[in-house]
Amino acid sequence: MPPARGLGQLQAIVRLINYSSSSARKALAEFCAGAVVPPEITASVATILADVQQHGDTAVLKYAEKFDGARLRARDLKVRPAQLAAAAKRLPASELRAMRAALRNIKAFNQQGLPSNWSGRNAQGAEIGERHHPIRRVGLYVPGGEVPLVSTVLMTATLAKIAGCPEIAVFTPSDAHGKIADGLLAALHLVGVSEVYRIGGVHAIGAMAYGTKTIPAVDKVYGPGNAYTCEAKRQVFGTVGVDSLPGPSEVMVIADESARPDFAAADLLAQAEHGSGREKIYLVATSREIIAAIEDQVAQQLPELGRNEKVERVLADGFLAVLVKDLQTAAAVANYVAPEHLELLVKPSRQRSLERSITTAGAIMLGNLTPTALGDFTAGPSHVLPTGRAGRFFSGLRVADFMRRTSIIRYDENSIIAGEKVVRAFAAMEQLDAHGRSAAIRVGKPR
Repeated sequence: MPPARGLGQLQAIVRLINYSSSSARKALAEFCAGAVVPPEITASVATILADVQQHGDTAVLKYAEKFDGARLRARDLKVRPAQLAAAAKRLPASELRAMRAALRNIKAFNQQGLPSNWSGRNAQGAEIGERHHPIRRVGLYVPGGEVPLVSTVLMTATLAKIAGCPEIAVFTPSDAHGKIADGLLAALHLVGVSEVYRIGGVHAIGAMAYGTKTIPAVDKVYGPGNAYTCEAKRQVFGTVGVDSLPGPSEVMVIADESARPDFAAADLLAQAEHGSGREKIYLVATSREIIAAIEDQVAQQLPELGRNEKVERVLADGFLAVLVKDLQTAAAVANYVAPEHLELLVKPSRQRSLERSITTAGAIMLGNLTPTALGDFTAGPSHVLPTGRAGRFFSGLRVADFMRRTSIIRYDENSIIAGEKVVRAFAAMEQLDAHGRSAAIRVGKPR
């Protein structure tokens, strides 16, 4: 890929694809493929999960010390409920107000997605319907390594509460002294979750899936994480359910001549700030001038950031600019990438038509005044969103993901007569005589 203009103080050269070139699609595919989990991560995750499955608490404690520096005992794994309340009391009032403001929006948005039971009649006169039940025991993973993701508590536990899940267990890593950030504990207290474990990483996913003497297994695992925890969720799927595979953060900004370069740069840097090194940052623009202006702003703003070294590494490895001839082509790029967060910094008259053309994004932010950070913290929809092109087949987290659905069917003396005729035909086509007989015997036609 030919380089774009330099990024001033950045040592790396930003990749640029001209989507009109013959090699553009291949280059984009190669860049996206960088999100594929390397074999060494897959193997490492498998080893840790097998150890946790076989040795339970002993393995969990070993990895807590290895990865977090925390020398814990089995009885230390669970956080005492009193510690949650104490953290809430210590938290500054301004932070509690922010949490409550976000919580109001999150509740209001997600209550709209609560599925309803229904019943009716099919064409044969039989009673049919659906019943929805909360998943009995759910495990929520809240990252706390690079930064304590306080907002993830609200974006997951609130939905589980709305769904009515009887048991909600939260897992988040501690520091070397076994301490969890007050903000995380206070958020858990605010939502009303009391079962919290001070472990993270692959061993936490293993404990959720297989259970230990101290930690009861869950039925389904939720929440974002790094490449290791995301791979762990993939490997335990089937033993337990998983919500999706939300890994390192992604953002795509689509910009036309109306985009504010300083706004666009700030939003690109915001997602790079997660700092794992595997984030993906996409800039799709309709002219080289727009790309250059945004890159200049990235270079100007970068030194002002507290985590600029980590951000610079993300930009060096995971920043791609794509030059497109028009917004229709930009939509095609977005639909291929399926970005976690997508910002449409385009003229207001173009926003709705462009938004309707994009069908794979996790969340779409419209206009210059809607930074991704609003979706991360307070807008309402959960920020747990698919990454690594999984948006092609996964959606963002919602209340229905904390529930399961059961179909209800009831035939009577009249409807069974019509239904038996269809069963008889299918039983003959599929050579399943017992199936046919099970319906026929109910209408006085034993075979």
